[in-house]
Parts: sequence; C-alpha cells; structure tokens
Amino acid sequence: MSEPIAYLNGEFVPVSRAALSVFDLGVVAGASATEMVRTFRHTLFRLDDHLQRLEQSLELLSIEFRLSRAEVTVICEQIVAENASLIPDDGDLGLIVFVTAGQNLTYLGPAGIDRAHTPTVCIHTFSLPFELWANRYDSGVHLVTTSIRSLPDDIIDARVKHRNRLHWHLAEIEARRIAPSATAILTDVDGFLTETAAGNLCVVDGTTIVTPSQNVLHGISRSVVSELASSLGMTFASTRLLPDELAKAREAFITSTPLCLVPVTQFNRRPIGDGAPGPVFKKLIAAWSDLVGTDIIGQMQNRENRNDNES
Repeated sequence: MSEPIAYLNGEFVPVSRAALSVFDLGVVAGASATEMVRTFRHTLFRLDDHLQRLEQSLELLSIEFRLSRAEVTVICEQIVAENASLIPDDGDLGLIVFVTAGQNLTYLGPAGIDRAHTPTVCIHTFSLPFELWANRYDSGVHLVTTSIRSLPDDIIDARVKHRNRLHWHLAEIEARRIAPSATAILTDVDGFLTETAAGNLCVVDGTTIVTPSQNVLHGISRSVVSELASSLGMTFASTRLLPDELAKAREAFITSTPLCLVPVTQFNRRPIGDGAPGPVFKKLIAAWSDLVGTDIIGQMQNRENRNDNES
C-alpha cells in the first residue's frame, strides 16, 4: 500500500479518507482530547503513559471512551507497523490519537441523537519532519512572554490535553511580531510562567532542574527528564517560576514529545547564560539517546544534511 492508513470509528482507512463531519464537535466546538506519541526506530515510546493521560483527559471532559487501553494499543501498533514501511529506515513517526465529543445535535436534529452521543475516535501517523527542527539543537529556542495568558484551571483543567488551541494560536502570532523566530511561553493570571504550546519549561538551578508547577500539562517528556536527572545525580522539582528567574538562569530547555529536549538560548530578546546549549542539556539529551537507542540530534541533523547534499 502506498498511502498510510488511519483508524476512524472502527475502520482502518487510507489517511486521505479519515475525514471528520462538519457537524463534529471537534470541529464545531474544539471539544476533543488528544495525545501525540513518537516512535524511536519505528517503535512507539511510552505509549501506555500517553494512553493513561488520554483516559484522564476524557474523564475530565466527560467524554465516554468505549475502547479499552488494550484495544487502543493494538490499533496504534498495527497502524505504526503498516505506516513505518512507507518511510526511510532512519525516519520515525508521530502518532496522533484524538477523541471528540461526538456530533452537534443542533445540526443533526432529533433523528441524530445517537450520533450526537457517540464520540469520534481517530488514530493516524505522520512522518516526523526532522528538517524543521534540526537547527534548534544548536541555535536553541527564543522564548517570549505575550499578553495571552494560560487558561485557568477553573476554566479548563490543565491536566487535560485538548485541541482547543485558539489562545495558543494567538500567542504564537504575537510572539512572531516580537521576534520572527520566537516561541510563546505563557504566564498565568498571577504572572508566573507556565508552558509553551509544545512542551514544558525546565530551568537549571545548580544540581536541580526546576519546572513550573501550576497551570501546566503533566508532560510525559517532563517525566522522562525527571527519571534521567535522577540517574545523573540531579534532583527534579516543581515550583512557581517568575519570568525574572528564567531571565537570570544559566541554562533552560523545553521538553516535548517529538523533539524530546531543545535548549532555550534566548528569553525576551536576551541570552540565557552564554546563549548556547548548556552542559545539563547535553548530558540529558545524551542519556535520552542511550535510553532509546537512537542518536536523537544526529537523526534530525543527518536527515537535513542528506537533503542538502541531494539538492
């Protein structure tokens, strides 16, 4: 098969046919929970942790999930096995699982009440675009604060990984107006740092790695960093962080599923430390590479270099 497959509401279909109804509440209201998992050497990493968090999100959103975790695991692994054959051996996949609240009863009318109460379940993959990210491991990420705030927990619980992303979209537009290559990091209503659209912030304070404690998603990658830090003789702690504390840090980085770790080298147009990836980041990304049996930075940068040579 030359086209990747996807799972949609009980069927495996070509990804081009994995389409949602315009009546779907994921489209109409952004009412959906989601997870992204990545592969290393075509094997899913921490899938069970991601599915456990998905179940928590769905429970908090009162969306009924009718598949067991074991059933979803089998579907995910089958899709990866099929779709990995369509990418290069040195490539990897991102796998997306999302569940919406069903369809909008107002649009369906009384005859559609069953569809209105039946969640949409979709699972698909995409080839990880290493070329988009390769330079971040050398140049780092420029974070900027914006006027857009994190959603308070009394509006949407921060433990929910959802697809209601309009505030992030607006924050990224504002960030790029501040600096063309910048990424937004939000603050809460009290002015404390929270997270970026793609991951958790970590700040190095001596032998301790500190991460914001409130109004943030409990990242799977953040948990991996906590484990790796322990193996390196460092401690990992959650606390409230002010922008000034990040500005004065000697080293910081972001954790995320597709990139694992990327250094933060600028904050609000000023360098973090000496403006280059720091030693703790380098130790952690090396330890993560050992954990998964893949040179994470090399994988991304080798693809970019190969494409440059072919062009």
